[in-house]
Amino acid sequence: MKITRIAAYQVSLPLKEGAYSWSNQSFSSFDSTVVIVETDGGINGAGETCPLGSAYLPAFAQGARAGIEVIAQGLIGEDPRQIDAINHKMDLLLKGHPYAKSALDMACWDIFGKSMQQPVYFLLGGLLQERVKLFKVVSRQDADKMADKIKAYQDQGFRQFQMKVGAGASNDIVRIEKVAANLDDGNILAADANCGWKQHEAIRVVKAVKDADIYIEQPCTSYEECLAIRQHSDHPFILDECMDSLDMLIRGYQDRAMDLVNLKINRIGGLTKAKQFRDLCISLGITMTIEDSWGGEIATAAIAHLAHSTPSDFHFQSSAFHEYHSIAIAQGGPTVADGMMSVNHEPGLGVAPDMSVLGTPVFSVS
Repeated sequence: MKITRIAAYQVSLPLKEGAYSWSNQSFSSFDSTVVIVETDGGINGAGETCPLGSAYLPAFAQGARAGIEVIAQGLIGEDPRQIDAINHKMDLLLKGHPYAKSALDMACWDIFGKSMQQPVYFLLGGLLQERVKLFKVVSRQDADKMADKIKAYQDQGFRQFQMKVGAGASNDIVRIEKVAANLDDGNILAADANCGWKQHEAIRVVKAVKDADIYIEQPCTSYEECLAIRQHSDHPFILDECMDSLDMLIRGYQDRAMDLVNLKINRIGGLTKAKQFRDLCISLGITMTIEDSWGGEIATAAIAHLAHSTPSDFHFQSSAFHEYHSIAIAQGGPTVADGMMSVNHEPGLGVAPDMSVLGTPVFSVS
């Protein structure tokens, strides 16, 4: 089987609630890139990458599409089922830019699963969870509105939450206190600053909310700053944005810098490298949030397959981003009920891109 054509599509994902806000950023929609890889065997695969704007991580939507176009010509004629060979070739064709490679890698896993007549989770380790735990994001806004939202989300069946902070220490202290006060017994809340606090602000916050039953997630930009906050806090600690490689994971483990990590598929470079990261976490005894930066049904399906093939002891929570949007870009996305997600058990990722939504490709290479 050989790759004969690669096409990239741009699609905007509008938010049902009007906006998604974190730290000092806010968006009403996100710019996602969908890749469709075609083969001479009649099997096509879909992948997706969706950075959160251009100032969140070293990744942006136009860069994803430019990177995919650079790589695509070099993959024509390659066997997409040879996943490690595909990744090696991509690294030779373009240094860095893992978020661009992620969509192509994802599409190759989709083809691999279809060619084997197996869902991707089977190839990633097997079905180790029938349903996976979800967290619901409480987007940053006025403290009272955030407190009302967590009550509404709990009524919908969600039990784990990530509240967005990182926009002024004094306001964030109030936000955390009010939202935590509305958390039902036994439910879980993380205050996620997404790198938004300066070190002195983060220390203020963790000391002010020291009695709150919450997790603290990625308070500052750098690993070193986060490690300093960790040393001033007794809260369970999650590292996210700085966990961008196996090297950083090992460093964090050796420094005892975190209790959990957030594994984002496109930040690592796709399902292949995310599996490596996941498996090393399991070997080291580190529990994970398994998600992506953002995306629609295709990216969410990849999240679900990786989470379903992860032992429940090491899976903290995942995200179902397609539930936040007012449009669907594919059929067959994971189902969500009572704060849990279930994958489609069809071969591959189990999703079928909606071409009427995707429209005309931005470019294609054959």
